[in-house]
Amino acid sequence: MRVAVCAPQVPFVRGGAELMADDLVAALRARGHEAELVTMPFKWYPGTRVLDQAFLWRLVDLTESDGRPIDRVIATKFPAYCVRHPNKVAWVLHQFRQAYDYDRTELGQFSESPEDRATRRSIERLDAVALGEARRVFATSRNVADRLQCFNGIDAELLPHPPQALAYRTGDSEGFVLSVNRLDRAKRIDLLIEAAQRESSLRVVITGEGPDRERLEGLARGLNGRVQFAGRVDHERLADLYARCLAVYYAPVDEDFGMVPYEAFLSGKPVVTTTDAGGPLEIVHDRETGVVVAPEAAEIARACAYLGAHAGEAEAWGRAGRAVAERVTWDACVDALLS
Repeated sequence: MRVAVCAPQVPFVRGGAELMADDLVAALRARGHEAELVTMPFKWYPGTRVLDQAFLWRLVDLTESDGRPIDRVIATKFPAYCVRHPNKVAWVLHQFRQAYDYDRTELGQFSESPEDRATRRSIERLDAVALGEARRVFATSRNVADRLQCFNGIDAELLPHPPQALAYRTGDSEGFVLSVNRLDRAKRIDLLIEAAQRESSLRVVITGEGPDRERLEGLARGLNGRVQFAGRVDHERLADLYARCLAVYYAPVDEDFGMVPYEAFLSGKPVVTTTDAGGPLEIVHDRETGVVVAPEAAEIARACAYLGAHAGEAEAWGRAGRAVAERVTWDACVDALLS
């Protein structure tokens, strides 16, 4: 089967969605299919540009290429799922949340102007049309599926995907808590730094880059090097950090899915998250595969201190998490997407 995997791409930015699209192409090829990643640059600001970007995908013709038909299109997120194809499958990682649950919050981008209000409504209508065209709609988490039902009346099938391929292994804990994330306000890495301010025994390693780095580094000043910013790390270094950490912190605001808990679990490490983290709560269960606390620095500090003082429990929860993560495979995903 010839399959086009459609995904938007923000130039010079690479995160979980980009890794997932690459891994999906690789999984399809491993099963003997011809698969190609089709992408276009995405710029979502100012708000009036969002529809322009979506309409670019509407204009793309993927019915055939070089005189041969393309049998299936798999589109991963907004605005790529706006592409037209008679055999389109949508595997929704993200909608444009600024038009939905982020709207009229500090994470939104649409003002109260008539133009912005009309743009937001148009995105909602476009999603209903574009996703309604798909022969099947999958969501990577129950959280994403619930949003699709709530805002668009679309019933999506649950289909989580594995994390990126790393040399996962479990090593002895060296006592630090690891954060793996884009440095963005919605990821709430500031709560972990504030936890380190409250708990003098807490050491933190933060990987990733992003627009919030300068502010986060400012928060970490005065902590005597207990918070280390590692920047963007390669696969070998990331696997090594996972193997050596005590636990992994991952507590974004109502996250869609989140590969980081899966990566932590495959490394045999528990996850510290919060009661409002969204998608991660589908696999991070309090005192079973990690610790779930209120989104407050004091609570996160106490959770990390507890894990440091109870190494046996931390290891047991990490092992339980690995059993959960190992059940999610690319073979199962490909079977569903091509069925």
